[in-house]
Amino acid sequence: MPEHIASGLSVTESDFRAQAVYSDETKQFRFPPEPLSADAVEISIRVGKGTFSAVFLCTEEREYLMEKGETEGIFEYFKTTLPPTEKKITYYFRLQYGDEVGYYTKYGYFDEFKNEGEFQILRDYQTPDWAKGAVMYQIYPDRFCNGDPTNDVRTNEYVYLKRMAEHVKNWDTLPTATDVNHFYGGDLQGVIDKLDYLEDLGVEVLYFNPIFVSPSNHKYDAQDYHHIDPHLGKIVIDGGKVLSSCATNNTGATMYATRTTREENLTASDKLFAQLVEKAHERGIKVLVDGVFNHCGAFHKWLDREGFYKGTVKGAYHHKDSPYRDYFYWNEDGSYEGWWGYENHPKLNEEGCEELKNEILEIGKKWVSAPFHADGWRLDVAADLGKTPEFNHKFWSEFRKAVKKVSPDKLILAEHYGDASSWLQGDQWDSIMNYDAFMEPVTWFLTGVSKHSTEKRDDMYNNADVFWGTMSYQMGKLPSQAIATAMNELSNHDHSRFLTRTNRHIGRLQTEGSAAASNDIDPAVFREAVLLQMTWNGAPTVYYGDEAGLEGWTDPDNRRTYPWGREEKELIAFHKEAIYLRKENPVLRHGSLKQLYGDYGVIAYGRFDREEKFLIVLNNTDESKSISVPVWQAGMKLEGSLENCLMTNRDGFTDFAFQCPVKNGFAELTMPPKSAAAWKEVE
Repeated sequence: MPEHIASGLSVTESDFRAQAVYSDETKQFRFPPEPLSADAVEISIRVGKGTFSAVFLCTEEREYLMEKGETEGIFEYFKTTLPPTEKKITYYFRLQYGDEVGYYTKYGYFDEFKNEGEFQILRDYQTPDWAKGAVMYQIYPDRFCNGDPTNDVRTNEYVYLKRMAEHVKNWDTLPTATDVNHFYGGDLQGVIDKLDYLEDLGVEVLYFNPIFVSPSNHKYDAQDYHHIDPHLGKIVIDGGKVLSSCATNNTGATMYATRTTREENLTASDKLFAQLVEKAHERGIKVLVDGVFNHCGAFHKWLDREGFYKGTVKGAYHHKDSPYRDYFYWNEDGSYEGWWGYENHPKLNEEGCEELKNEILEIGKKWVSAPFHADGWRLDVAADLGKTPEFNHKFWSEFRKAVKKVSPDKLILAEHYGDASSWLQGDQWDSIMNYDAFMEPVTWFLTGVSKHSTEKRDDMYNNADVFWGTMSYQMGKLPSQAIATAMNELSNHDHSRFLTRTNRHIGRLQTEGSAAASNDIDPAVFREAVLLQMTWNGAPTVYYGDEAGLEGWTDPDNRRTYPWGREEKELIAFHKEAIYLRKENPVLRHGSLKQLYGDYGVIAYGRFDREEKFLIVLNNTDESKSISVPVWQAGMKLEGSLENCLMTNRDGFTDFAFQCPVKNGFAELTMPPKSAAAWKEVE
């Protein structure tokens, strides 16, 4: 009698054979999980007891007959050891039963090998342990908290993009379509003032949108990479004049020049940032800074189009003999090349200028070194740097060496859309902002609209097959090192707020207006997404204010101010509970993840290792769903019970520890409409 039938598991022999097979790239199936060239690597695979007569690990060069190891309940494990090598190794499993053969890859178990989805071992590719599964929090500095009104941008202080800079006096004023030159006064002191709040929330890493000197509120157009913007830092020497309301250029913007170029202000601002990092570290919180090295801003001192550095720097815009002339690309008509044609984003010429390349590398080292001690970089439009793929890869390889020489514990994350595998080989980036394998599939499944709220697809809404197929395929393209540290966001500064996406409407601020972003929102769906985010592989990243109930279309509406005093307290409490759940159960950070169920609007997956086992279930439909989930596939006992750790539905959320039964290897449970729950196996 087959083992599974004797044990009471009610599945057919062929289903048991196929569904019991499991392996991945976590430490319980590969050790060490991030091997060096000198390391032997032990690989293991789990199969149903007695289902296979032989198991082979197959690489491009040879097959390894795997040894049968320990038995655990209805499962047994096969293992083999691969010798040290500097080469990249890809592998899959070939499993024999009688005269039949099956194959196992990242994409699952198949009767035929499909030449895709192989596991891979990339030697000497190690990422910081602190970043693996860490809870991150993204801050758009101008909109988080105003801790020092004396550094606020003054109305008419300067002209930016042909408009006057404007100080927004009322913190609660919503952004307008011309938001880029509007300033609310958020700053680094405000972050320092709220570190207790962030610590209490459970944040482990702060990621700042750019904080270097820049004339915009987003600061993706740097004016000086070597200093923190005094409008975010400290203004100790003030003076000069604001412009007249009819001014069209910055010839008389002496206040702005004083504030952003005086050494006293720059030094004081840099010092404040160092203090922020120190205070964050005292709380066990890491800090990431945003690097924009593909382009700078038209105000940058190397170009000095506005003349703020006249007399101290020979800017390339006005001087063909400038030492910085080769830092930029120049058109035949004498104009500089802008990234994607944007005049305020001059494209930097690292590829053609060794001096510039070396300076950027020094900047990369500077901010992760003493006295600042930032813990890593997030890199903006990193794949666009340079003009050729060859140089781009070469540059990021050199950047990695420079940063990791300071400490291998520094993190390098890149913004990227599409296949990032050529940058994720262990010699360039550590990981990416995870759009393809997190934000997009989660958004489509739960809301049926795009991450910009500009497209609606009813065929994607609640489509479990598309969700699991996309997740499997996109995660399969990422190395395990990158998955563990990938920034898993629901919202950020480039996309609509997830809470707005729950209304399933399409629109933008310019067409629909601010109020429409709040119409018909569904907090229950948002809580489903948060529970998924906090129980998924990678680094869950909260965009400031999401936890407090901020809505908003895509930028600039997604850059509303944090609603201090108007927070959705219940939503903050739910985030705390979900983050606590993750931090108290290491399996949710580092364990295996296996699909267990998929139907219209309903998904379930297991998070498990040898010690802990969790079942996560989402019901995104408008009806209660009674389902039977094969938790035996996640290594749970065939008879027993699961205990609720956190459940959310339309009525709110609870961590009351009620139980559901497991019979014959299946959890029998009923999920209310618009609900999600995390269940832990009871010992």
